[in-house]
Amino acid sequence: MEDTGKEPLLPAPRGPLSTAVADHLRGIGPLPHDEEVAAAPVYGDDFQLALYLCYELHYRGFAGVPADLEWDPDLLRTRGALERRFLAALRADARRHDRLDDALAGLLVEPVDGTGVSHFLRDKGELWHLREYAAQRSLYHLKEADPHAWVLPRLWGRAKAAMAAVEFDEYGGGRGDRVHARLFADLMRDLDLDPTYGRYLDAACAELLVTVNLMSLFGLHRSLRGALVGHFATVEITSSPGSRRLAEAMRRTGAGPAAVHFYDEHVEADAVHEQVVRHDVIGGLLEEEPQLEADIAFGVDATVFVEDRLGDRLLADWRAGRSSLRTARDREFTS
Repeated sequence: MEDTGKEPLLPAPRGPLSTAVADHLRGIGPLPHDEEVAAAPVYGDDFQLALYLCYELHYRGFAGVPADLEWDPDLLRTRGALERRFLAALRADARRHDRLDDALAGLLVEPVDGTGVSHFLRDKGELWHLREYAAQRSLYHLKEADPHAWVLPRLWGRAKAAMAAVEFDEYGGGRGDRVHARLFADLMRDLDLDPTYGRYLDAACAELLVTVNLMSLFGLHRSLRGALVGHFATVEITSSPGSRRLAEAMRRTGAGPAAVHFYDEHVEADAVHEQVVRHDVIGGLLEEEPQLEADIAFGVDATVFVEDRLGDRLLADWRAGRSSLRTARDREFTS
């Protein structure tokens, strides 16, 4: 039976920032000072977990944490300090394109000799690599499409209708057994992983937290609606070919029918979604708000940047023969 309704447990802290935020959620300690936020490595475990804890209150929350802390003014001030540093770092570190066509150009051409994670998993990946990949990605896929749904009230006309149509597909077209988050939970069962929401938060590397936090950052701010659309476009454009490679990896390693089906579903669905997002979501948004072109391009650039960082981390670990997971019990469980 699918275990999606329960609130996850608070994770183990990874440093002073995440300790302070977790203690505040438990009602036993003060939040960190802005000076502490300013001093922490922005892409590091502690910083990113602290931000993840703030964001997760807008999704499922945590067991034992009052729901009304979602709008706690002190916590929102801390979240704001974390977000300002995160956003400034992304703007400084991600490649910048002012024109959207330039930002998208590299995504629309499949490299002949690709070297990314999906290529590695298709060609060389063992079952333990696939299990680790699924455990890491579960932090997003078990709430797939949720961060992007926040943009719907901020769009109108053609863009809104097209975005709603794509999200309808992501949520199973009205069928609970076809919701993509449910399909990913089935994939995890095929891989003998625990599909409980939030189960692998302690195991996830900082680079993975960055990718999920990016979606929440863009989704929770109306001022970043263009960036969220750019993020969504990047995901949909790259999903179909990547999913084809991952489906091949699942078949080759005997991962199971549900594991194969999840990626087969995305090969077909996301090939259609790409066209809808590019022509109707982006096209409709730019008709209404042409001044958002640079913001959409930034969303593309930032997404490529954080996904490349994650891919580099995973491949460095796997090529060295070591686990990408942080916790010893999960390294043993997925190997």
